[in-house]
Amino acid sequence: MLSYLSSLPDDAVLMDVFKLHPETSRPLLDYHEVVMRGPSPFSVAERELIAAYVSGVNSCGYCHGVHTVTAEACGVAEGAIPAAVVDVDSAPVPENMRPVLRYVGKLTRTPAAVTRADAEEVLAAGWDENALHSAVMVCALFNFMNRMVEGHGIKAGPEYFATSGQRLKEVGYAGLNRLLEA
Repeated sequence: MLSYLSSLPDDAVLMDVFKLHPETSRPLLDYHEVVMRGPSPFSVAERELIAAYVSGVNSCGYCHGVHTVTAEACGVAEGAIPAAVVDVDSAPVPENMRPVLRYVGKLTRTPAAVTRADAEEVLAAGWDENALHSAVMVCALFNFMNRMVEGHGIKAGPEYFATSGQRLKEVGYAGLNRLLEA
């Protein structure tokens, strides 16, 4: 595994990029804290589910791995996220999350094809407009992050995913910002 920046170690993880560029990382991590841990109709587990799902749709192994572990540590059923990436409708995810995942999947794959009918499917599942907004923001953030990770050549494996996912559950994104000071 080689990162694409010679100023990063060959086995660089995202925290290495954050530490190398704190001027862009600090506000980005602050934004993560708001979107992923701030007030929302979705629980932390549901937002991590959305993040991991979007990352899986994008085939971003790093973000999919980290956020799958985080979501599972927060209560999402083990194996549900990879199953959802394959087929939302047969995956062991809550029924009311299926239209949300279909929505963010379409927004990820074909953003210009999203319609009012897609939004109405989310609303018909019992979510309100604030929930739709929250889902869009998580989706947009992780489409951004997937491209950031892939663009820097960041890769990792299951051992790192387990460590990072548990850390995110425990300290959130504000805690990652504090790690930049270390």
